[in-house]
Amino acid sequence: MAIDEPAEAGAVAVYKRIFKEVLESRPSGMRLRLAHAMGKNRSFVSQISNPAYPVPIPVQHLNTIFDVCHFPPQAKAAFLRAYTRAHPRRIGRLTEGAHERTLTLHLPDLGSSKRNAELDGLLQEFARRLSAIIREK
Repeated sequence: MAIDEPAEAGAVAVYKRIFKEVLESRPSGMRLRLAHAMGKNRSFVSQISNPAYPVPIPVQHLNTIFDVCHFPPQAKAAFLRAYTRAHPRRIGRLTEGAHERTLTLHLPDLGSSKRNAELDGLLQEFARRLSAIIREK
């Protein structure tokens, strides 16, 4: 979805600045942990946390972002106010449906970054498919 109005782009930058501040206050490796939790790559996290890019943060990732980054209550409230101003129709979807949670697994190092990535991808895909089956009624 393209952003047509400069005002909306400015509103997106406001909540992205808050996100970026929280992200930068966390230990190194947080972007990668967040990317894994969302099933995305690290460059996606960099893009959605950069106020210079008008690409909005998809609403389905907000709870994961809040959980993984451990948003302080004041920062979360400010973020949600800014997000609501930028996307008044999307914010309702944040409270709809099932919420997700993050689970960290400790796996053996397979000795190869390629094999490790394959195993990580397999487990992420399994979790996504299992979640989709559970959500079906």
